[in-house]
Amino acid sequence: MKVPFNRPYMTGNELSNIAEAHANGHLSGDGAFTKKCHAWLEANTHANRALLTHSCTAALEMAALLTDLKPGDEVIMPSFTFVSTANAFVLRGAVPVFVDIRADTLNLDERLIEAAITPRTKAICVVHYAGVSCDMDAIGDIARKHGLYVIEDAAQGICSTYKDRPLGTIGDLGALSFHETKNIISGEGGALLVRDPEFGERAEIIREKGTNRSRFFRGQVDKYTWVDQGSSFLPGEITAAFLSAQLDQAEAITERRLALWQRYYEWAQQYESRGLIRRPIVPSDCRHNAHMFYMLLPDLETRTRFIQQLREHDVQAVFHYIPLHSAPHGLKTGRAHGDLSVTDRVSDTLVRMPLWVGLDSQLDRVFSVAGDALEKL
Repeated sequence: MKVPFNRPYMTGNELSNIAEAHANGHLSGDGAFTKKCHAWLEANTHANRALLTHSCTAALEMAALLTDLKPGDEVIMPSFTFVSTANAFVLRGAVPVFVDIRADTLNLDERLIEAAITPRTKAICVVHYAGVSCDMDAIGDIARKHGLYVIEDAAQGICSTYKDRPLGTIGDLGALSFHETKNIISGEGGALLVRDPEFGERAEIIREKGTNRSRFFRGQVDKYTWVDQGSSFLPGEITAAFLSAQLDQAEAITERRLALWQRYYEWAQQYESRGLIRRPIVPSDCRHNAHMFYMLLPDLETRTRFIQQLREHDVQAVFHYIPLHSAPHGLKTGRAHGDLSVTDRVSDTLVRMPLWVGLDSQLDRVFSVAGDALEKL
C-alpha cells in the first residue's frame, strides 16, 4: 500500500452540509455557512473581522489593496515561501525585497529586517513556516518604529499561536489557507483576518468587487454601487459548507496531527543525535499546529537519495520551496537584500514527511522505511 504525502481528511459532516446549502437555495457567496465560518473564525482568532476568500492568495491580494501599495513600493519578505506571498504584491507593482531566514525556525530573520528598509518600504510580510510563529514582538517593534504595515502570511498557521495570540491577528492583516494540503480544508479556500476596525468595511467592499453590496443588504444604503477598487474574492457556499464541517472539529483535527508530529519527533531523535538529520525547532513561546514534520539532511545529494529510496518503497516524501530570489520572475521583479545562504541551504536539504489525519496505522512502516534509508545514506 502506498503512503501518500497528503490525504485530505473528511470529518463526516461535509456532504450533509453541502446538501443543506443546496436545500437552502443559496450556492453563491455569503450564505448561511459562510456566515457560520466567519463567526467561528472571529470567535477563535479574536480578529476584528474575518472574511472567507476563494484562496489564501486572494486574501493576500486583498491585503495588498487594503495597504494601498503603489508601483515601486517595497515589501520585505522571506524568499523561502510560496509564490503567492510575492505575487500578491507584484500584481500592485510593488517590489518584493527578499531577506534571509533564521536557521532554527526557518522564519524571516527579524535581525536582518531593519537593514533592508528604504524610503520606499511600505510593509513587512511575514510567513509562519510550518505553523511556527515568527518573532512577532521584534517585528512589530520594527514596524512601529518605521511606520510600516505588518501582513501575516499564516497560510500554514490556523490554530497556532505566538504568546497565546492566534497567528494571523498579530499584524495588521493576516491570511489563512484552507487548501487541501492544509490542516483545515475546503479544497481551495482562504480567509482574510483584519485586526484593525478601520480596515473592516473597506475589506468587505474590496472583497465584493468594489461595491457596498453588504451595506445594502444590511439596510444601510438604499442601493449598492461601485465605490472602490476590488475583485470577486468570495468563495461559493458549497466551499463554505465543507469548511464549516472542518472548523467544527478543528481542535480535534489539530490534536490528532500533534500526536502524529510528536511520534515523528521522538522517532527522529536517534538520527539527530548521530548528526544524520536535524529536527524542527519550536520556540517555547510558540504553540504550533503540526502542519508538517520536516527534517534537514546534510546536502542536496543526500536529500535526493533519501526521497528516492522512500519512493522505491511507496512512501512519498517531498522537498519544499525553490527560493523566490533565484526564480526567473523573482529575479525580474524583486531584489535580494544581503546574503541568503540559509535560504539556499534549507531549500537544498529540507524534506517533508507524510503527515495527515489517519496516518497512524501506517506510521510504523514509514519509520521503518525512512530509518533504513537514513542508515544507508
